[in-house]
Amino acid sequence: MDFTRIKNFIHGEWVEESGVEYVPLYNPSTGEAIGEVPLSSEKTSFEAVDSSYAAYDSWRKLSVSKRMRFLFDMRQAMVENKENLAVSIAVDQAKHISEARGEIGRVIEILETSCSIPTLLQGEHLDGIAGNINGRVVKQPLGVFGGVAPFNFPALVFGWFIPYAIGVGNTFIYKPSTQSPLFMQEMGNIFNQIGLPPGVVNIIHGNRSIPGTWYEHPKMSGVCLVGSTPTAKKMAEACGRGGKRSMLLGGAKNFLVVMEDVNWDVFIDNFIHSCYGSAGQRCLAGSIVAAVPEVYDELIERVLEASKKVTYGDAMDPDVYMGPVISAKAKASIEEYIKIGIEQGSNLILDGRNPDLPEKNQNGYFVAPTIFTDVTPCRRIAKEEIFGPVVSVMKIKDLDDVLQLIREQKFGNGACIFTQNQYYTEKFIAEADVGMVGVNVGVCAPHPYLPFGGIKDSHLGTNKVQGKDGIDFFTQNKVATIRVTPPAGVSEEGKKTDGDKSVRSCVAQ
Repeated sequence: MDFTRIKNFIHGEWVEESGVEYVPLYNPSTGEAIGEVPLSSEKTSFEAVDSSYAAYDSWRKLSVSKRMRFLFDMRQAMVENKENLAVSIAVDQAKHISEARGEIGRVIEILETSCSIPTLLQGEHLDGIAGNINGRVVKQPLGVFGGVAPFNFPALVFGWFIPYAIGVGNTFIYKPSTQSPLFMQEMGNIFNQIGLPPGVVNIIHGNRSIPGTWYEHPKMSGVCLVGSTPTAKKMAEACGRGGKRSMLLGGAKNFLVVMEDVNWDVFIDNFIHSCYGSAGQRCLAGSIVAAVPEVYDELIERVLEASKKVTYGDAMDPDVYMGPVISAKAKASIEEYIKIGIEQGSNLILDGRNPDLPEKNQNGYFVAPTIFTDVTPCRRIAKEEIFGPVVSVMKIKDLDDVLQLIREQKFGNGACIFTQNQYYTEKFIAEADVGMVGVNVGVCAPHPYLPFGGIKDSHLGTNKVQGKDGIDFFTQNKVATIRVTPPAGVSEEGKKTDGDKSVRSCVAQ
């Protein structure tokens, strides 16, 4: 692709930032520099806030049906440009093209679900609270929101934040990752194509200094993030000081629990998807495979055989399954964890370092499937988020044992169990100390009409994303208490009190 200088999208126009530092944008499959991204200034951030604030009043007053029309048009434009959008993800984020298409498909589903906002936005009404007093709860937008996206799901996080925020009447400022900005460059063009009013969505690029301008800003109402737990905690503190609403999704360390009655075909298919899809760079990736003694040895044989068959290479190559990780820094971090795993005594049975690659991908950021066995809970590879295709296999005594291990974790995003036993299933759903559970699925991501999010260190702030939670986060409840009184000259029973003797009977007339 051509070398691209990324621009900000402010008040409906593409603006090239000047007088600031630009950082390189790479294709992780090849290591080639394909563009540069501005680290925008505080002044530009304030311009984006002013733009969204100016657009808010007229946007919130637009009828909900007209706002929904923009969401319908956005959905249709994404359908028509699905392949271009997927390619934009596969190029700079290096998610394999088949997965990138799946991500766009899921965002289209989220847009379709968000079009039900008129139903979800309905308030409450209670008549007869006391005589002629009624009560009403009205859901209203709050103002300008800012959102910070991670590198790994540039489209999905857009879908979690923007359709719900603007659908209920807010305006939005979106900061993509500097490592994967191309998707939002395509979306800015779609915003103009559908005639979205200027300022309803602004796109600004930069580092952490951009959200840093939002926390104390009087025109900002809230901040959203999908990112690491340390970043989420810092933002939660800053939002608390600034009195801003926050919705912050952090890190994870997810278990795949294998019981003695596992269906092996189902498990292996889901294991590959969970642990190696997106090169392990997602918050619901399987990281720890915990098996009971009855199947532990067989599990090792099966996952080793299946993992050796996983193909990897250029994200645009239809004949491979897994693309690279996002950057040279990420690759080095993952390889450091592999080294730590060895040093702490775990058994490395599949080493993904220095994989064989075609010549054009020699400078890409690749780590192949990696498996450790004999991992104990106290080791770093069992406790810390590696964010790569590294699997730790652990032997557990029974279901109660693994439930205790999950309970003791600082993270609480997701966990999945593979079993045919209804007792195991119900106990796991009830007692797994996570926000999302799966049964015979490897990635327990809820469908768009249900909330998505973890607990403990995996989620900070109010509400989760998607569904009713998304509506609740982006709205505030206004409560009205209404005493209904008759006009002057009319009694509570509706009769005139001014002596009117008019005859109203048709018989008398």
